[in-house]
Amino acid sequence: MSVTEQIRADLLSGHLQSGQKIVQESLAARYGISRIPLREALTRLQAEGLVVHEPNRGYFVAQLRASDMQEVYRLRELLEAEAIREAVRHLSDADLDRIEQLAGEVDATMDTGDVSAIAQANRAFHFAVFTAGGMLRLTRILHTLWDATQAYRGLYFLDPDNRRHIIAEHAALIRALRRRDAGAAVAAQAAHRDRSLAQVRSQLTVAAG
Repeated sequence: MSVTEQIRADLLSGHLQSGQKIVQESLAARYGISRIPLREALTRLQAEGLVVHEPNRGYFVAQLRASDMQEVYRLRELLEAEAIREAVRHLSDADLDRIEQLAGEVDATMDTGDVSAIAQANRAFHFAVFTAGGMLRLTRILHTLWDATQAYRGLYFLDPDNRRHIIAEHAALIRALRRRDAGAAVAAQAAHRDRSLAQVRSQLTVAAG
């Protein structure tokens, strides 16, 4: 796992929390690295908007505002719909079998309580769908948008009720894909995303209060 991925995992698990100052010496010791690769990773994450740098103060975990979140999810709505519509045009039976296999891997992680494992499996499932249409630039943008709310999705995965909904919503998406029904697939993804959005918004409200 790269240093950048290790920081992402700490954001997802809550080890690094919204607005928290990043103590580079502590993180370098945690990862067993020098501060040079750590600074390089922080610079990459700063470009993605996950951390911010304040002169004379250092790096901090970025705080996602409600307006930022709304923009991220609006962009996801538009781009994921396009990715899914294009995917349906190109999906082979082998692609669908692989997507269903990845959904099974998501299910298998749910009882572990390992948020990082759940998030990794969930992301692999969704991006197997998004990439099926071959729109690589669109997929790269979607990765960036998903990264922007990664820390908040970690809290979403902690709730057993949310995890049950994830399994059912993935199954609904797969059924629509199996039928090659682009409209139903887009709707299934929208319902899945909207539930996550409601939870993320709630987390932001609690954090702001």
